[in-house]
Amino acid sequence: MTIYGRRRATNAVALSLSLGATALGLAALGAILFTLIAHGIEGIDFRIFTETTPPPGSSGGLLNAIAGSLVLTVLGTLMGTPVGIMAGTYLSEFGHDSWLANVTRFVSDILLSAPSIVIGLFIYELLVLRMGHFSGIAGAAALAVIAIPIVVRTTEDMLNLVPSGLREAAIALGAPRWKMITLVAYRAARQGIVTGILLAIARMSGETAPLLFTALNNQFWSYDLNGPMASLPIVIFQFAMSPYDDWHRLAWSGALLITLGVLGLTVIARILVSERRR
Repeated sequence: MTIYGRRRATNAVALSLSLGATALGLAALGAILFTLIAHGIEGIDFRIFTETTPPPGSSGGLLNAIAGSLVLTVLGTLMGTPVGIMAGTYLSEFGHDSWLANVTRFVSDILLSAPSIVIGLFIYELLVLRMGHFSGIAGAAALAVIAIPIVVRTTEDMLNLVPSGLREAAIALGAPRWKMITLVAYRAARQGIVTGILLAIARMSGETAPLLFTALNNQFWSYDLNGPMASLPIVIFQFAMSPYDDWHRLAWSGALLITLGVLGLTVIARILVSERRR
C-alpha cells in the first residue's frame, strides 16, 4: 500500500471511530431522555404545582419542593454572582498575571472541578454545625460556592474579549477607571456574563449532594430560611429510594421538571452566545 493509501485508510478508521463514539453518546442521551419523559410525563398534572409532597399512599404534588428550589437557587445566585463578577473583574482589569491573580485562578479552577459533596461538607462544617441545625441559608451558601467559579471564569473570559481600543477611548475622554469598567467593559461583555450566570443557575438547579448536608428537606410548606427547606433534588432522591409507587411517580415527574428547566436555561444561554457572535 502506498503512503497515500495508508493515509486514506487511517483517516477512514479515525472517522469511523469518531462517528461511532458520537452515535453511542447520542444514543445514551436519547435513551435517558426517552426514559425520563416516558416515566415523568404521567405524573405531570395540575396537582403537582398546587399541592405539597404527600405521605405514602396519599395524593399530592411537589409545590413545596418547587418553591424551595426556587428560593434556594435565587438566594444562591444573589450570594454568588456579585462575588464571581467582582473576582472576574479583578482578574481581567487589575490582576492580569500578578501572583494574587494566578492564585485566584488556581483556586477557582479547583472549585470548578471539586465534587459538590465536598462543598456541602465544607458548608456543613462552616455553618450548620455552628448554627446547630440545617437551614435554607446554609443550602443557599453551598449553591453560591458552586456558582462562584463558573461566574468568575466566564466574567474574566468575556472581559478579556472586549477590545482594548474601547477602554483606551474611554480613558482618553477623561472617564475614570471605574466608570470605564462599569459603562464600557461591562456593557460590551454583558451577554457573555449573563450567559455564565445562566449556566451557573442551571448547575445549581440540579445539585443534590450539597443540599443533603445543609438545607436537608422539609415535608411541609415553609419559607423559614433558618430551618430545613424542601428542594426538588432532595425530594427526588428520597422518593426514588422509597418503596412506594406513588412517590416513585412524583420522583420521575420532579426529575423531568428539573431537566426541562435546565434545558430552557441552556437554550437561552446558547441564544445569547449566538447573538454575541454575529
